[in-house]
Amino acid sequence: MTSRTPLLHRRPEWAGRNYSLLTASAIVTNLGTHGALIAAAFAVLESGGDGGDVGLVAAARTLPLVLFLLIGGAIADRLPRHRVMVAANALNCVSQAAFAVLVLAGEPQLWQMMLLTALCGTGQAFFNPAAEGMLMSSVTGEQASKAFALFRMAMHGAGIGGAALGGAMIAAVGPGWVLAIDAAAFAVAGALRAFLDVGHIPARKPGGGLLADLRDGWQEVIGRPWLWSIVAQFSVVVAVVGAADAVYGPLVAEESLGGARPWGLALAAFGAGTLGGALLMMRWKPRRMLLAGTLCVFPLALPSAALAVPVSIGALMVVMFVSGVAIEVFGVAWMTTLHQEIPEEKLSRVSAYDWFGSTAMLPLSTALAGPAESVFGRQTALWGCAALIVVVTALVLLVPDVRNLTRRTKRIAGHRTAPAAAAATVAGTGSATATGTDLHTRESL
Repeated sequence: MTSRTPLLHRRPEWAGRNYSLLTASAIVTNLGTHGALIAAAFAVLESGGDGGDVGLVAAARTLPLVLFLLIGGAIADRLPRHRVMVAANALNCVSQAAFAVLVLAGEPQLWQMMLLTALCGTGQAFFNPAAEGMLMSSVTGEQASKAFALFRMAMHGAGIGGAALGGAMIAAVGPGWVLAIDAAAFAVAGALRAFLDVGHIPARKPGGGLLADLRDGWQEVIGRPWLWSIVAQFSVVVAVVGAADAVYGPLVAEESLGGARPWGLALAAFGAGTLGGALLMMRWKPRRMLLAGTLCVFPLALPSAALAVPVSIGALMVVMFVSGVAIEVFGVAWMTTLHQEIPEEKLSRVSAYDWFGSTAMLPLSTALAGPAESVFGRQTALWGCAALIVVVTALVLLVPDVRNLTRRTKRIAGHRTAPAAAAATVAGTGSATATGTDLHTRESL
């Protein structure tokens, strides 16, 4: 027994069984998914499709994600979250396996690829709120920030590795096998998540139905000015960053930077920045979490401005690295705030409203990016993207709770079971209202 004791202490006390299972399964999922996203685009092109068809398949994934997020959040607060996660993983596994079979068999139809991609997006809509709620309930107060930072670092690292591995495999064996590997990854991750323990989570009280749960979640959001203001802010930030990265970035790279390879290096620098930001947040615990996080949203305007100039690839990589660090600081601060302020039994519903608000405008912004370039010119459109980020972030800083909400060093007794006891600790405001998500970097949890 004594010989095993040192081994047991290698894992931090806050990294319990659930946290370890969630982190391991997220690594497996991100290794598969980031390669599969590239594989899906190449599968469309290899079947004779063009850029417009690639966009249709991508939209087929995003639309059900937006449509079903709120329902997914309500269900995740009604049913055991790990069962929702496993069911969603099973749907993703089946849809990706069918996609792989079609591609390997030769010449899949566009409508088939759109349908299967839509099923995958539907699975994510139910999975994401359940996963975020499960993660937040798996860690304890004072070490929550470090736990979230480590989780996100592992997730980003797996995503970077998955994209690199997926790209190499597509060149070597074709996109069909990469999709098949993604299906297998969902199966493995679902099996791991089936072993999650929900015994520590209080049983949900019978409610008034799904619509009542959605209304209750909405009240949780609008009752906290810092929460709805930042969700509204990120509906704009995610939309313009998405348009700049998905539409304008590749065009600028093709015309001024030397093509796809330099753009890939810039995106890799962003990924490296997210890892650096996660490492930083494992050590740094800002007392005013939201203030620190919101100030770090301003650097997200830099990539759009750099593309508008445009700067050299070396300067662009530096800018992308800095923005990666900044968004990770915000992401950890945001998750820590939710963990501190939102009652456990409502985490998934609040998370669903956050995901919905952050992604709802993304399909519209990417669709309008081309027309905006035609009307205003690409350079003006990019400067507009940068200006929007600065303006909406400055407006959020006018909200007192964003500036003043502070980190609690001790957990309020009963916070996770009694919503009325979740009053915010807000310096200088005296607010008695409970105040309480991920650019919100939207990877698979």
